Amino acid sequence: MTSTSKVIVGILGAAAAGVVLGMLIAPEKGSDLRANLKNTTDDWLGEITEWMGKGKKYLADIKEQAEGEAAGLASEAEQGVNSLKESARRRASTHH
Repeated sequence: MTSTSKVIVGILGAAAAGVVLGMLIAPEKGSDLRANLKNTTDDWLGEITEWMGKGKKYLADIKEQAEGEAAGLASEAEQGVNSLKESARRRASTHH
């Protein structure tokens, strides 16, 4: 897990703990508290799922871009090697 991921998880955990603590301290009936906890949990799960989807798309886009750039660099390297080989062949044939 990267340090950024750890920070995000830490922030989410602290926020969740704060909300739960606030709900437990608030003077509500047990049934209302359970309903509020369920609704809050459902909302958070929806948001986390959405964030994860966006994160996966972002990473997929970066991967696609990196693969494209790598393919371009590999092609350039291959052209450079072929050019060097051809140059070496020409020099070898002119010396014999």
